[in-house]
Amino acid sequence: MENTVEKKMNSKEQVLLTKKDINKSFYRWYFDAEVSNCYERQQGVAFCYSMIPCLKKLYTDKGELSGALLRHLNFFNSQGTWSTPIHGITLSMEEERANEGEITDGAITGIKTGLMGPLSGIGDTIDWGTLKTIIYGIAVTFGITGNVLGAIIPFAFMLITFFIGKNLWALGYKIGKESVKSILQAGWVKELISATSILGLFMMGALSASYVTLTTALKFKIAGTEIILQDILDSIAPGILPLLVVFGIYYILKNKSQKYGLISLGIVLICILGAFIGLF
Repeated sequence: MENTVEKKMNSKEQVLLTKKDINKSFYRWYFDAEVSNCYERQQGVAFCYSMIPCLKKLYTDKGELSGALLRHLNFFNSQGTWSTPIHGITLSMEEERANEGEITDGAITGIKTGLMGPLSGIGDTIDWGTLKTIIYGIAVTFGITGNVLGAIIPFAFMLITFFIGKNLWALGYKIGKESVKSILQAGWVKELISATSILGLFMMGALSASYVTLTTALKFKIAGTEIILQDILDSIAPGILPLLVVFGIYYILKNKSQKYGLISLGIVLICILGAFIGLF
């Protein structure tokens, strides 16, 4: 009897995911990652939605498919592009579970939970802190002169993140659960983050110096000599007022409030008031 069961298990046909299956899953995630965000599960629904094409192929039994879907409806929240190795690893583990049955629910959930944070840190630093700043900064320089490239260049950010996400998704599936571990332990990741952070700071400094403008119109007389305050400030450090504005806004954002709309309105009102009384 035992030999019969073993023969049936050995005769079970292996179900393997194809490149088409993996790509279809990625496309679902890329275009829907932020669509279903909610406080309870964040990106959990989008994660499950991206897994459906592959899960349907791996689990033909309705009970097993239902269990897999419920498994991926749990809380998930990470950076949309650089978290994609997690999805690839998950597909690899689901494939092994469907064929061998040795991987538990806890192992799959644990991998997802454990890698959400570290990969978010990498993605936020590179994508939002550096790539977007640089690309949009270049677009602004064209747009401010009326060049149509100012409206086209921002799409480069979407194309670059699409390319990164797709390749990391495939990498996660190909190498399995060891892939992200090797990425995180590699020295070049820290060097990349440091280099991109420095480059992003240079870009922010250049943009601040170029596009933040503030001068004072204050004048006063000492011993019959007219003193122009702006000339004194320029002799100390050209552009010192725009620099103080940037540092002031940074201080507010970091320590006081991140209500961007309210801060922007405050800047406009201060400028209007300053111009009205002759300060600026």
